[in-house]
Amino acid sequence: MKTLDGNVALISGSGRGIGREVALKLAAEGASVVVNDVDKEPADETVADIVSAGGKAVACIGSVTDHDFADRFVATATDTFGGLDIIVNNAGYIMDNVIQKMTDDQWQNVLDVHLQAPFRILRAAQPYIKANPTDRHRKVVNVSSVSGVYGNPGQANYAAAKAGVIGLTKTLAKEWGRYKVNVNAVAFGFILTRMTESVAGDDTYVEIEGRKIKVGVSQDIMSAVKRTNPLGRPGTPAEAAGAVYALCLQETNYVSGQCLTVDAGSR
Repeated sequence: MKTLDGNVALISGSGRGIGREVALKLAAEGASVVVNDVDKEPADETVADIVSAGGKAVACIGSVTDHDFADRFVATATDTFGGLDIIVNNAGYIMDNVIQKMTDDQWQNVLDVHLQAPFRILRAAQPYIKANPTDRHRKVVNVSSVSGVYGNPGQANYAAAKAGVIGLTKTLAKEWGRYKVNVNAVAFGFILTRMTESVAGDDTYVEIEGRKIKVGVSQDIMSAVKRTNPLGRPGTPAEAAGAVYALCLQETNYVSGQCLTVDAGSR
């Protein structure tokens, strides 16, 4: 018997990066997974990889910021797999700038994807959770960042959103304890994803929802991470996923309202 047998998990932004590794890990441990990405191809690829390994998964394509997405996301889990036990709010991207150069759109877009979207997903899930009690504890893991805990230059929007995620987490832990739901957050440090793995250049961009998002970090930043991190390296998406998985286990039923910093002890 696997540790997550019988569980149904929603994982936003799980076509790529950390979210994909979370989906693969939870599915390998027995969960039926609803995979989400704004783009069809990576979501379908993650689903195919899970199914080929003997797991269960289905895709829910779309932007987490769409007004109808949260209800559709929850319904995909309950209609396809007949339940909802784990919610991982992971989707997001960055639009960095110093505050005097940051536009209203840069500010609002980042808050929408990192803070408003998790709020809507959790709000949409509440009626089902309340109406369908289970013997086991349900789990919510919201992805925050060390930027939301400590701040980071050039990330007023991202840091504010991720700090808000921690506040949302602590509040929902108090509201949903009556439903036997543990609500926690993970604050990731430097994890190698498509947003951070390349060395930044003038032409280093990805397209997300029709927007060109500059990605990559400077060589100075990468060198500083390796120099100051106690393990001497950035984290991997699989290592990040391991922290999420730990908070999905029944062994952590008395852990709620917490923010687990996942940065190898850098701070």
